[in-house]
Amino acid sequence: MSEESKQDRVARWQKRVEEAPDSAAAHYNLGLAHTERGRMMSAESAYRRAVELDPDLVQAWVNLGGALLMKWDFQGSLEANLEAVRRQDDLLQAHFNMGQAHLYLKNPEQLVACNRRVLELDPRHAAAHYFLAVGLLATDQVEEARAECSRAAGLGYQPRAEFLKSLDRAEKALVQDDTTSAAPEAEADGDAKEE
Repeated sequence: MSEESKQDRVARWQKRVEEAPDSAAAHYNLGLAHTERGRMMSAESAYRRAVELDPDLVQAWVNLGGALLMKWDFQGSLEANLEAVRRQDDLLQAHFNMGQAHLYLKNPEQLVACNRRVLELDPRHAAAHYFLAVGLLATDQVEEARAECSRAAGLGYQPRAEFLKSLDRAEKALVQDDTTSAAPEAEADGDAKEE
């Protein structure tokens, strides 16, 4: 879509909002037009008005959460997306948005839970496999993190190099821990055989 047609779309929905100020759908569509232009503050305002007018307009809650996420308002994003999933629990984008908010809020257990829910809804969601791996690594579930990272890559998601280095270090630490913890047992077993 050209920049001009995006401007036209904003103007058309702004006019519709002026003609029908109590139309949740008009405010929602104005929010979409602003989102498309990257105007997150205007989009947020339009989505907020849409949910004020129709609290059951779940997609407006999801998009409000997305706009807030883009503005780095992670707590606000969580709250908006929770409103959406309270009304309809199978909203993949809402669960994914919540996972992203939890990532930035440093809540790895919730990051894991949100991305597991995304994968229940769409097992081939490559980004959810990757961010599940991120959460799993942060909660010291290294082997499962590697498996999820591999699934993400197999679905075309390019893991960040920094994450892969962290995963490699965690795997090496596991091997060292296994070797260190296995050595005394082997020695004890050897002592028992000699007696």
